[in-house]
Amino acid sequence: MSHSPGLMDSLKRLTSTLLDIMQTRLELLAFEFEAERLRVGQMLLVGSIALFCFGLSILLCTVLIVVLCWDSHRELVLASLSLLFFITGLFLVYKLRALARARLGLFSGSLAELAHDLEQLDARP
Repeated sequence: MSHSPGLMDSLKRLTSTLLDIMQTRLELLAFEFEAERLRVGQMLLVGSIALFCFGLSILLCTVLIVVLCWDSHRELVLASLSLLFFITGLFLVYKLRALARARLGLFSGSLAELAHDLEQLDARP
């Protein structure tokens, strides 16, 4: 039983097309992964520098306020600022936990392209 050369050529072209589609999707996935990795790295670097600057600023402002109130109400000022920083820290930990639970649209481009491919395959007669 022999297959016609047209059928074998069609199967080869179909296989080649499917492999090209898979390669394109994998390249898109790799690109999105690399872009996300770079974005997260930049965010961590900039965020760390910002935290250092804000921390130093808060420390210097606290020292300034305590020095200005040294003769009159230094214990009250220290207790008030300590409570303020503690409450702010609790709020930020709560916010950080909420951000950690939030889902990102990672690989959304790849998933959208795969869904589009499936729609195209289902639409064919």
